[in-house]
Amino acid sequence: MQPFTTQFTLSREYLAECFDQSLPYGKGAQPNYLFPVLLFAAGAGLLLFTGQPKVAGYLLIALAILELLHIRFRRAWWLTRQMWGKGAGAEVQLTIDEEGIQTQNAYAQTALLWSDIERVIETDLGLILVAKSGGRQYLSKSLFTTDLVNEIIAKGNGRA
Repeated sequence: MQPFTTQFTLSREYLAECFDQSLPYGKGAQPNYLFPVLLFAAGAGLLLFTGQPKVAGYLLIALAILELLHIRFRRAWWLTRQMWGKGAGAEVQLTIDEEGIQTQNAYAQTALLWSDIERVIETDLGLILVAKSGGRQYLSKSLFTTDLVNEIIAKGNGRA
């Protein structure tokens, strides 16, 4: 594999693409509505069927509403947290070579060796590198040529 180096900015658009493309393949792809429903039911049960002070029931209902808001606005909240981070807006240098994939900016440096990659998931707009440790890293296809994308997929899935 020929060494390849490029730079990109961790902009809001790049991070939004990262979230949108990674979500269907993540652990929380389908929202879990059971938890807020159980919280609401427990809170309503405390309010209706006990003679205890009403604070615990109202608290559980408030937590259920908060959890529903978390589910509804998870993309916006994730993007906001990323934009508040030090790395937001920073230039990232990406290097791909025989060793693996390295990213470096002013605040962080990561290296993902080919031997540490369990598989590569191809999405419409990018690649999700799944490490054996369970971590995931998203890379946009717009950074690469078609040949390099195919080479990364082959090498990451152990076919090269």
